[in-house]
Amino acid sequence: MEYYLHFINRFPDIQSLAKSSLDEVLKAWQGLGYYTRARNLHATAQYIYYQMNGRFPENYEELIQLKGIGDYTASAIASFAFGKPVAVMDGNVQRVISRMNGINTPVNTTRGKKLIKKEAEKLLPSQNTALHNQAMIEFGATQCIPRNPKCINCPLNQICYAFHHNMVEELPVKRKNKTKRLRYFYYLTIQKNGHLFFQKRAENDIWNSLYQFPLIESDRELEIQEITDSKEWNEIFNKLTPSIKKISNTYTHLLTHQKIYACFVEIKISSANNFLLNNYTLIEKNKIQNLAVPRLIEKYLEEKI
Repeated sequence: MEYYLHFINRFPDIQSLAKSSLDEVLKAWQGLGYYTRARNLHATAQYIYYQMNGRFPENYEELIQLKGIGDYTASAIASFAFGKPVAVMDGNVQRVISRMNGINTPVNTTRGKKLIKKEAEKLLPSQNTALHNQAMIEFGATQCIPRNPKCINCPLNQICYAFHHNMVEELPVKRKNKTKRLRYFYYLTIQKNGHLFFQKRAENDIWNSLYQFPLIESDRELEIQEITDSKEWNEIFNKLTPSIKKISNTYTHLLTHQKIYACFVEIKISSANNFLLNNYTLIEKNKIQNLAVPRLIEKYLEEKI
């Protein structure tokens, strides 16, 4: 909540968000996770402010075209903000619909979502659709709950397929998530005359556009000798004599589909080569707090600086 309120106070409207730089937005977002959301918020704010003259779209068809807005968000905005007759599908509603109709198609697949939404749209009343959507969400959250739902006293048990066929605990069906990918990050905190080297992540990967230390990544745990013998190490420190001062404990960071083990190798150098100067940026220690960095690096910096 603290991070959320900080972000809202920093960017209270679309104009302030659109006119800020991406670095400013990512820095303010720090601690909230899922940085793609921050990038999408910024891009959408700029599109609405500069391309649509500040007019926020009111219907589902326009909303779904905006960056970062999927079916649930587009439906929710259209229904709750503008009173449009669109069914809002969250996990609670998916559970209610799948149980009522005996739908065994996994709800976390494209086909399952479309099928359940089609059934939910059949239930939409001609008026007060926003109230209906709120009620469906609340019903799933308080009555048709995931485990041990209150079926005996449920006002819908007479028309519920799952209740009559003893399938309440089996529905909804969910496709199992993929096994978490394990990644090993070895950050090189290279210090030169009170400055540290940083780079901005540009790959189509986690933490895009956030700053990080020079990184050596592996799909397994490495010994320090393996790190210093690596191609990346020799490229970074070509013709230099790096002095390793300390190796940190391992930091563990969990993401939705990934588990990251990170270690920080603290290094001092007296001079820099062209590779370092061309690929990384020297930042004064007292200015590092202005950088937007992943929470993983932020935790390390909080302990060190």
